Amino acid sequence: MSVASNASTKPATATASEATRWGQLIFGIICMVMIANLQYGWTLFVGPIDQKYHWGRAAIQVAFTIFVLTETWLVPIEGYLIDKFGPRIMISGSGVLVGIAWIINAYADSLFLLYLGAAVGGIGAGVIYGGSVGNALKWFPDRRGLAAGLTAAGFGAGSALTVIPIANMIQSSGYEAAFFWFGIGQGIIVIFIALLLRAPEAGEVAAPATPAVQQTRRDYTPTEVLKTPVFYVMYFMFVAVGAGGLMAIAQLAPIAKDYKVDGIPVTLLGLTLPALTFALTIDRVLNGVCRPFFGWVSDHIGRENTMFIAFFIEGVGIYALLLCADNPVLFVILSGLVFFAWGEIYSLFPATCTDIYGRKFATTNYGMLYTAKGTAALLVPLANVLTNWTGSWHAVFYVAAALNIVAAMMALVVLKPMRIKTMARG
Repeated sequence: MSVASNASTKPATATASEATRWGQLIFGIICMVMIANLQYGWTLFVGPIDQKYHWGRAAIQVAFTIFVLTETWLVPIEGYLIDKFGPRIMISGSGVLVGIAWIINAYADSLFLLYLGAAVGGIGAGVIYGGSVGNALKWFPDRRGLAAGLTAAGFGAGSALTVIPIANMIQSSGYEAAFFWFGIGQGIIVIFIALLLRAPEAGEVAAPATPAVQQTRRDYTPTEVLKTPVFYVMYFMFVAVGAGGLMAIAQLAPIAKDYKVDGIPVTLLGLTLPALTFALTIDRVLNGVCRPFFGWVSDHIGRENTMFIAFFIEGVGIYALLLCADNPVLFVILSGLVFFAWGEIYSLFPATCTDIYGRKFATTNYGMLYTAKGTAALLVPLANVLTNWTGSWHAVFYVAAALNIVAAMMALVVLKPMRIKTMARG
């Protein structure tokens, strides 16, 4: 009997079922929904905190800035640990962090403690966000845009489920109770759902034989990614669209008040609300819907083509909103268009990044690109500087629209040829 016949061979990993893949995607989405309030629910707490301690809204909002920075700029390091140890350990541990963060907020009687809670929450949210998106990218190479979009939608629209319960608890029991109980509840759910998460094993998810979107056959390390010029093109575009949209959204309320349309009732689809309230309400819905929608579109017509369409719509929508803001119905419709064409950056860029650089280090590589969100957030205050300098917020909208149009053109003229060249070389 030959030596070869006695040697044990490791059985090939079976291909994962669709139920397994979609189950992993759903687990990630649930985790994202549970951390959505850390960002999108924050505005409900600012007023009550200020009423109790009189620290001033500006000082309190520094906590939000700290949250965004720690939630974005640490993701590359966190992504490396997730790629190395898997999402289960990292995300379940971060469930503890996001729970602790809101408990700290509940007892914070100084700005230092409030800022500490924001930093702890940002670190935990960054791990959960990066790990959930990265896992979706690994499980769905055939529908990468849709998978990333659905996962990102959990973060973009997840707070819609709990905004009213949180507001009611703040009203009835105080903001401290809302921080405490929702912190514990959201943290526990993340911990237990994360225990069900895992990355696909080698060979468990095969790359599509003839993908509609070109994909690399090579896995780039983070160091190699930073040496490719196409990464910095994507980074600039991410910042341009992110900052442009945030600048316009931040000025929505002042525009409505200046044009005296904020309190005018608007009836659409059988729903009647004041124009500003209507515009802010559809933000939650359309900001979530656009992410899987444009991700799905990009799976069929290509990432750059979809970027061009979305970014161009965003730029035109911002400019049109400025021109038609005195019409309450058009104000609501165009603001909805702006929200709809903005959130897709959180599905298109992770999908594009993984198409170019491969699945193995997907969480780390996208984590580096995701820091563009933090950079964009730092640029948003410049809108106030521009407004004070020009004496009008018109310039802010011109800049925001221009940034989106430039990014749209770059998608086809710069990013697409550079991406093709990089993938051919790889």
